Amino acid sequence: MPLKDLPPDAQPREKLLARGPAALADAELLAILLRTGIVGKGVLQMAQELLEPPSIDPDTGKVAGGFDGIAGLLHTGPADLERIKGLGPAKRAELVAVLELARRALAQQLREREVFDSPDAVKQYVQLHLAAKGHEVFAVLFLDAQNRLLAMEELFRGTLTQASVYPREVVLRALHHQAAAVVLAHNHPSGSVQPSRADEALTQTLKTTLALVDVRVLDHVIVAPGQALSMAENGLL
Repeated sequence: MPLKDLPPDAQPREKLLARGPAALADAELLAILLRTGIVGKGVLQMAQELLEPPSIDPDTGKVAGGFDGIAGLLHTGPADLERIKGLGPAKRAELVAVLELARRALAQQLREREVFDSPDAVKQYVQLHLAAKGHEVFAVLFLDAQNRLLAMEELFRGTLTQASVYPREVVLRALHHQAAAVVLAHNHPSGSVQPSRADEALTQTLKTTLALVDVRVLDHVIVAPGQALSMAENGLL
């Protein structure tokens, strides 16, 4: 049913204004962002399909279906969104813009207050940057003496081992930012956030190396879509 044919109090935009965003389902909030559907498919149906789990098209062998919820959709890159009929350049740009606004809002929060006043914000921030990437990425959050965010940089990518993450480069970037502390971060495209022995060994190597220039390693955060693990919170640092 087209949105215009719904009762006024059931239309997502009017419902949001009257009752607040918490009263809306995920598909209704997404429908407000998408605004219109396509021929034969209303915007609410389109929104709901985008939130369904992905599947494999038996004819082409390619990924089809949705993105498994709001988090999956907003962690998806512009190229993946192109496969959805009805998501033109304008709609794809709006979805990507929402994700970028979320990143910037969290970055502002981490710059204005001590990082570990809000450890969940740190994990969310790293998730927004790294969780959806199809390859491993190693990043570092550089912090000032008050543990506020100075910068986040993606330094290495590929299969991450002690051999592929160069402590010297991490030290140089920490000195460049005049950082007093760092939070290490990387993603696991496999979907598991449990640290491997290689992750633990790499963390200890960087912790020892950075201590030589009086830079503390406060945490190592591992993320995957919908998940995040703090090695510090789990006693692994």
